[in-house]
Order: sequence, then structure tokens, then C-alpha cells
Amino acid sequence: MQWQSLGQSAGGNANFIALADEQLVGYRLSFSAGNWLQDEWCSPDLWPVSATELAYFKSVAVHPAWQGLGIGQQLLQQAIAALRQQGAKAGLAHLWRESPHNSAVRYFSKAGGRLLKVHPNRWQHLSAAGYLCPRCGALCYCSAAEMVLEF
Repeated sequence: MQWQSLGQSAGGNANFIALADEQLVGYRLSFSAGNWLQDEWCSPDLWPVSATELAYFKSVAVHPAWQGLGIGQQLLQQAIAALRQQGAKAGLAHLWRESPHNSAVRYFSKAGGRLLKVHPNRWQHLSAAGYLCPRCGALCYCSAAEMVLEF
């Protein structure tokens, strides 16, 4: 619930769900500009806009039976429109580079996202807290692509 509230600003909501036959088949969580915290995997010196104008694309998922139909891109476009209305000029994401078929980076690149920096072992610290990586197992070695999408 806390993440959902981070997408609300200026009377608008930048989080969306996709329904089919009244069943949830996808979602997009986005944080409004100024509503998210930078961490050690952020490279503000590479950002094309200030942090106060930069939204954050936190998470997206589409049920496997519904993938490949453009639902993820539609959710992203809805989020961009809402974030733009809220005053954001760009959005940042840290994408899983080792996702199957590099789908996370391909998805964001297709929308116009560009790579800023690669962060090795991005999620490894979560392994100590019990995170089980679907690729690596108990100790995650996956990297993140810090990417930006200008609106």
C-alpha cells in the first residue's frame, strides 16, 4: 500500500492495473517525482533532469498468459501520461539485466529508454535478508541497468 501512495501527486495517480474479464493480468507501479529516495545505485550526475523532475518506475508485471500483447507498454504509456501531468519530465528505472531474454531492458528500450549505467550485484544485499533470486538462487549476482526515459 505504501508503494501505491508514492505514485500519487498533484491530484493524480501514476499506478495502473490491467484487467481482463475482471481478473488482474498486469500492473505498473510508478513513483511521482519527489516521492522516492535516491540510493547508492543512483547516478544523479548522469540524469537529464533534476531529481525533483524525475519520476521512478518501480515495478511492472504481466501475467505470463497475457505477455506479448502490448499490455506492459500500455501500462507504461498510461504511467508516463500521468507522471507528465504531475510535472515529471523523465522517469528512471533500475532494470534486471539478467531477466529471461533480457526482456526488462528490451521493454524499457522499446519505449525510448536509454542506458545510463550498469550496477553489478544490484540485489545481492537482499540475499542476506532472505531474497531468493530466480536466476542465481540464494546469493544474487544479477546486475541492474539504470535507465532513463525522457518525456
